[in-house]
Amino acid sequence: MTFNTKQTGETIATLASEILRNPHASATAKSLAASALSQSSSTKETGKLMETLASHVMQSDKYSAATKSLAASVLSQSDKAR
Repeated sequence: MTFNTKQTGETIATLASEILRNPHASATAKSLAASALSQSSSTKETGKLMETLASHVMQSDKYSAATKSLAASVLSQSDKAR
């Protein structure tokens, strides 16, 4: 079994923190932010449900660039076997 050793970088972690503190941020953005932050200093991988959510965000035109950045980070840390 191979593990993804990527971690959330400082720029994305800062963005995620800002989104989590923003009362106007969407639930989708906050979910992605929480996932990205949980992977900032650990070897955790993105779960299947979060991977699916991030994929939908990347394929949609309705999300902001910030939300798409979080989604891209989350996807880059997904299980390589999936």
